[in-house]
This record gives sequence, C-alpha cells and structure tokens, in this order.
Amino acid sequence: MAMRFTPQFLDELRARLSVSEVVGKRVKLKKAGREWKGLSPFQQEKTPSFYVNDQKGFYHDFSSGKHGDIISFVMETDGLPFSEAVERLASMAGLPLPAVTPDAARQEQRRRTLHDVMELAAKFFSETLASRVGAKARGYLADRAISPATQVQFRLGYAPPPPDRFALKEHLGKLGVSVEDMIETGLLVAGNDIPVPYDRFRDRVMFPITDIRGRVIAFGGRALEKDVPAKYLNSPETPLFHKGDNLYNHPTARKATHDGSALIVVEGYVDVIAMVTSGFPGAVAPLGTALTENQLALLWKMADEPILCFDGDRAGQKAAYRAADLALPFLAPGKSLRFALLPEGQDPDDLARSGGRAAIEEVIAAARPLADMLWSRELEGGNFATPERRAALEARIKELSNGIRDEVVRRYYRDEFVERLRRTFAPEGGRGGFAGRGNFRQGGGGGGGFSQFQPRGGQANRFGGQGFGGGRRGGPPGPSLIPSGPYQAASPQLAASPIMRGQRSAISRREALILQCLINHPWLLHDHLEEVAALELAHPEVHKLRAAIIAAFANDHHHSPDPEEQAEKMRADIEKGGFLQVLQRVEGGITTAAVWGAREGAARDDVLATWHQLVALHRQYHSLLRELKDAELALGEDPSEANLAWLRDVKARLAEVDGTEALIEGFGELSGRFQKSV
Repeated sequence: MAMRFTPQFLDELRARLSVSEVVGKRVKLKKAGREWKGLSPFQQEKTPSFYVNDQKGFYHDFSSGKHGDIISFVMETDGLPFSEAVERLASMAGLPLPAVTPDAARQEQRRRTLHDVMELAAKFFSETLASRVGAKARGYLADRAISPATQVQFRLGYAPPPPDRFALKEHLGKLGVSVEDMIETGLLVAGNDIPVPYDRFRDRVMFPITDIRGRVIAFGGRALEKDVPAKYLNSPETPLFHKGDNLYNHPTARKATHDGSALIVVEGYVDVIAMVTSGFPGAVAPLGTALTENQLALLWKMADEPILCFDGDRAGQKAAYRAADLALPFLAPGKSLRFALLPEGQDPDDLARSGGRAAIEEVIAAARPLADMLWSRELEGGNFATPERRAALEARIKELSNGIRDEVVRRYYRDEFVERLRRTFAPEGGRGGFAGRGNFRQGGGGGGGFSQFQPRGGQANRFGGQGFGGGRRGGPPGPSLIPSGPYQAASPQLAASPIMRGQRSAISRREALILQCLINHPWLLHDHLEEVAALELAHPEVHKLRAAIIAAFANDHHHSPDPEEQAEKMRADIEKGGFLQVLQRVEGGITTAAVWGAREGAARDDVLATWHQLVALHRQYHSLLRELKDAELALGEDPSEANLAWLRDVKARLAEVDGTEALIEGFGELSGRFQKSV
C-alpha cells in the first residue's frame, strides 16, 4: 500500500499540514521561541520534554527518544499502519488520494457513495430511537443499563415497527438515494419474487458496524418481539461488508489496545457495550458467527494474546474449543489465545450489571492458556483405566501438536503435553515416568510408564469416604483426570458453591487450611512440592499466595533446621513480596481454629496427618464436582431413572465429603487438646 503514495504526494501532504497542527490535536502545546513544547504523549512526565519544530517539519521527544514527522506521529499515537495514517492526514488536509488505476478510482468512488448511504441510514435509525416511536427500544436499552450517553457513543438506533415496511426506503429516497444503492448496501430486501423491495430491519434496536476507519458498513438488529424468526439479524454480504473480515468495535478497540488495554473477545453487541462501559475499551465481538481465520489475524494485529471470553454454559465451552482448533495451526512464537469462561448462566452483560468491573476483572484474571483448554477437552469425561485408552489419548495429543505449523511452537507443545501426560499417569507417591512414543520424547523418572498407571487418589481416604478417583457405582465412565485451572460450574448449584464463585465469595476453608499448613510448616514442601504445584485451586488470590509460598521456599528456608524459624522466614518473605493482604484474606477464610495440624507448634505427625487428609479431600471434592457436571448433563440429555439415581448418588457423596471435613476438624481439635495437655 505504501507504494501507491509517491514522494511528491507525501511532500504535498507535509506542506499542507504543520506538525504543530497535527500534534496539537493530541498534545497541549505552548510556544517556546521558534518551537512548541508540551508533555510527552508517549510516556508519563511532569516536566515538558516534547518539542515540535514547524520549520524543520519534525517533533522530538527527549523523554522517550522518539523523533519523526506528522505521518510517524499519527502511526505512533493511533497505532495505525503507514497507509491509513497517510489517508487520515490527507482527509484532514483535504487532499484527494491518488488512485492506482482508473478502475480502482471508479471502485473507490462507488464505495464512497455506498458509505454515504450507510451514514444516512445510521442517522435515520439514531433519530428514530430518540423520537416518540423509539420509546419501546429506549426501554429495552434502559433495562440493560445502557445510558443515553452510551447510546450516543455507540450510535445506537431503532428501526420502526410494522406495519411500516418502507420507512427507511422512503426517508433515503427523499434524500436522493437510489433504490439500487439501498439494495446493494443490504438495507432493502429484494429479489425476483419480491415485486416491491422493502426495509430489511423492522422493530429492531440497531447497532451500526464500522470498518477499521470508523465508517458504517453494516448493521446488526436486535428484535424486540419474541416471536420473530431471528433474535439478531445482520446485514447481508455487500461490497462494503464481509462479516468474517470485520469485528464489532474494531476501531475503538485497536486504539485502546495500542494504549495498553487488554483485547477481549465477547460474543455479542450488548456484551461489547457492557465491557466498554465497565472499563474494558478493548472489547470486540465477531459478527454473529464463530471466529474466522481473518478475524483471528485482525486480533493478533492488535494483541499477542487476545482473551476470548465466552459464556460458561456448554455452548460457550464448545465455542472456546472451536476457537482453539481454529488458532492451533496459526500459532507463532508469542502469538496465542487465552480463554476466560464466565459463571454458568451469565454473559458479560449480566456479570457487568450484577458485579461490575471487579467481577469482570476476576474472570479475566483467571483466563486460561490455549494449551490448558486443549488439554481439558481431551481429558473431559474420559476414562483412562486401560492401556488402550491411554494410548488413544496419547495419539490424539500427538495429532494436536502436529497440527501446529510453526516448528518451534510445535516442539514446545509436544514437550508440554508429554510432561502433562507423565504427571497425570504417574503412580501416586512414586516416580514413574510417562513412556512417550512416536515423536514424543521419553518422559523423565524411573521407567514406570503406563503399566504402573493408577488414578491419583483412587484409594479410599482414611475416614472411609469414597476415593477421589471416584468410581461411579455403576454409573457412566469415570470423570476427567484433573484439568488445569478452576473447573467451570454447570448448574446454579455448582455456580453458587464457594469453589466456583472465586473472588466474589470468601476463600474456601479447605484451600485456606492447605496454605496455612504450608506457611506454618514449610518443611512440607521438601517432599510435597510437586503435589502443591499440581493442586487445583479455585480462588485467584489463593493461586497468587501459592506462587509466593513456593518462591519463598526456594529462598533458603530449607537451610534452617528450626521449624519455627522456617515459618517466620516464610511469613516475612510473603509480606515482603507484597502479599500481606492476600495472606490476611486467606487467614480470614479459616472460620475455625480447631484444625491443630495446620497451626504453628503442631507435632510433625499431626501436621502430616492433617496435610494428607486435606489434600485427599480437596482432590475428591474437585473430582465429584466434575462428576456432578457430567451427571447433570446426562440427566438433561436423557431424563431416565438411572441418570437421576446417578445425580442423587453424586450429591450424596458430596455431602459425605462435607461430613468428612467435619471429622477432620474434630480429629484436629482432639489432637490440639492432647498436644496442649502434654
């Protein structure tokens, strides 16, 4: 594109626009002799070190070292490529752009005419929303907390209701727009079997869709009545609009991500608006379709790791998996995706209205890497009790890795999945490695391999509860093995559980006790470091504190022979690292002081007994949550007596876990009393 602009054209552009005129739209400048000065637009500063010289035609920023002309300034501050920066400046200067060929010039003029038509339509819809006819649409927007100011910001509108099928057509006709142009832009429905073309959008809230330069190219319409065939209706493919090549809110998000905001992909127009008004301006949405390759390329131009934020239901999970499969072949060093799954039954709009910015931040903070999503899918609902099933899993994992075109990324994915397979199938408490085959490398450790496989925690716990490998007592195959990251709830019951609510609730007592054990008895990490690192933890702050504990342990705690001195150093390092508030929140999650083995001064045997019980129960609880989700899904698909019995059985075993936790507390209280009496 840069080659279409001749040196003569660029010189003319620079001659028509002074540097201070262009820069002055972004920076408050003051005259300083022959130059202008102001605060740097590139970084924070209190003393002006940014200078503009119109005679020489450049700016110089002493704080960042950046230097250039009007074109480089627009590229730097707005995050635009060269050609778009030149086009924006040409528009500012009133300088017509050169066309490559006469045919290209005609096409450009035709597109400009169609853009004008779409702009007129957008104004009509906006005016209709503000009129008496738009009262119902304004009520819909008010119910979703979309204020009048936000409606103006996103240029929302309303298409008049039936029986009027020609309101837009007649309005544009009076302004001199031809019916052919209305049809070509998709504003009218026409065809051989339609004698009189009519308005495509009727009785819908209208969301203008713009191209990267902010020009209206299409509309999305949200129906206000329930009995219409499509709740959302988009413009058809036109010379201006190809839905797989565009993103809703693209120009605003590009500027926001250039300025440091996170790039977040949500599913719908209202979701984007909710994210932006909650303080996340880098939100976009695909236009009524699954993410496409071209849209993925647009995302990676804005950010290295866009966050895909999907609804927490089964459909949202499937959408996440589709996006993961789409991205896999195109991964490159530094280019990937992250996935944030919302609580069950909520979309970003719901979450923004119920929990505000803090609730959204929590979901975004818990976003999982692409590798985690792929791994969870392959293990989801699987039963890997036989060598053949484990071999099939290995083959699928190998096939996934082979689908990555970049050789370096492919190698790292292979290594990552080999290690996950080794950890998942290693015998509990042993050092058995995973015997990789094919292009996978041999796993580390002594040659345990698949032949030594035993599901982690398959034995019963010491209080007689169901083993956390969780046989289903005659139900469907066993649950997935330990997916990475917090498990997503599949029902209101699960979504309401403390382990699923995350930061919106108190930290779960069991997770708090596990970390209290480690803080008060760092020597546990000598033999249980890998076990600690592999634990599934639901609360984001617990994740942070675990990382701080492991880092502190590596800081010479194991060199001190005194357990009390180890604990003091551990706590001091955690506070020094800025985790005091997190530590206080964790301690606040412990609602009982009776678990003696987690407290300072407990005997070593009591600490070990409490540790093993807590970890066993924690794993069992997560396994049962996964099984509960599977049972609920099975009952939804087949409401049979067998599936109902399975669901009741899982709930009963969850109640057993709660009962066993009470036994641990009772055991801990007795141990504490005995210890004190001695």
